[in-house]
Amino acid sequence: FRAGDITELKILEIPGPGDNRQCGDSQHMDTAMPGVGCQVGPSQNGTGKVLKKPMSSSAPQNIPRRTDMKSQDIVISPQQQCSKSYMDRHMETLSQSKGFRRRHNSWSSSSRHPNQVTPKKSGLKNGQMKSKDDECFGDDIDEIPDTDFDFEGNLALFDKAAVFEEIETYERRSGTRSRGTPNEKPARYRHDENILESEPIVYRRIVVPQNPHKEFCTDSGLVVPSVSYELHKKLLAVAEKHGLTLERRLEMTGVCASQMALSLLGGPNRLNPKNVHQRPTVALLCGPHVKGAQGISCGRHLSNHDVHVILFLPNFVKMLESITNELNLFSKTQGQQVSSVKDLPDTPVDLVINCLDCHENAFLRDQPWYKAVVDWANQNRAPVLSIDPPISEMELGIDAKWSLALGLPLPLGERAGRVYLCDIGIPQKVFQEVGINYHSPFGCKFVIPLHST
Repeated sequence: FRAGDITELKILEIPGPGDNRQCGDSQHMDTAMPGVGCQVGPSQNGTGKVLKKPMSSSAPQNIPRRTDMKSQDIVISPQQQCSKSYMDRHMETLSQSKGFRRRHNSWSSSSRHPNQVTPKKSGLKNGQMKSKDDECFGDDIDEIPDTDFDFEGNLALFDKAAVFEEIETYERRSGTRSRGTPNEKPARYRHDENILESEPIVYRRIVVPQNPHKEFCTDSGLVVPSVSYELHKKLLAVAEKHGLTLERRLEMTGVCASQMALSLLGGPNRLNPKNVHQRPTVALLCGPHVKGAQGISCGRHLSNHDVHVILFLPNFVKMLESITNELNLFSKTQGQQVSSVKDLPDTPVDLVINCLDCHENAFLRDQPWYKAVVDWANQNRAPVLSIDPPISEMELGIDAKWSLALGLPLPLGERAGRVYLCDIGIPQKVFQEVGINYHSPFGCKFVIPLHST
């Protein structure tokens, strides 16, 4: 039944009760049955045909494409009587029959455009797939509800408290764990924790005979107490008696101090063969004492690592033997030695290493050369590293950013900056001989930072 054959369409009403008018002669039909209408169109032989089709109650539907109207609609001759009881029975049979809906959808899906070629399907397997498609997609599109699903209303129907109470009651009766009781799970360990620990970790592994004035701690939490200058001097004297001579101690101090200075200068990022134009400059300020000899040893190692070192040392008629030996070694390097403040650079350097102060020779602070060097260091904007500074803050003419202690730290003040500790090779039994219960806090390093507690 093609659309070109239709010349006129009219909507007729179904006749009411007691009305025996024929459907072909009447102009209207009763609308007691919603969604059902009659379509009338002339045939080729002139006889009228009444076509009934389910329609939506909201708006008239368009004629669907790809639908065989002959197989979907029912043809009634004009002479047939369309009574109310007959129409009710007939439409109930057609609209409520599930088999009719499946046949209707299968006919609609199987109908194609005349010019479209559809491959033929045969066999039991294709039949089974077709029946599954009908079960999944066989419902009429008019049965899809227009309103949205009420999620809040349906959620309000769920009694959460009652369901949980029922679950708790079931768990108590069955002997299982009730809700809210924590699970007894085995302890979980991190990747850096020891699972089999025989003894707890002791964080205080260094005990000094006297009550320390100040305590420090390492990054791992080990407590490092400070010692007095008298105990520290006694410790170095006992170590020297057992073979740790001054020359060995100077060498260890110079290596550790130079290693820390190289890290402060930038490490591998700065000291690289490709960065020849960025060669760092270090000003080394030394006095005529053992602390100055430690600084000269540090400058020698820095110069060996391609650092431009400017060594300041005042002129004295008589020098200590340790200073003379260190100067002889330093002169073999590319370092520069000056004895006047005027020869120090006017521009800021990368680092200033302070070895001017001494624990004993306090009279040096009154010398003109000492005051001039202190003024130069305070006016220079370079950071300061102090090696083995004295205890009293009044003796510190230059404020340091970092301080390096030897063996065990002294009770340094705030002007010493951040304190670091270096290992100068004192054996453990030497500590025990002076009354110190000692366990090394260095681990795999020779220089470690200390934090105030």
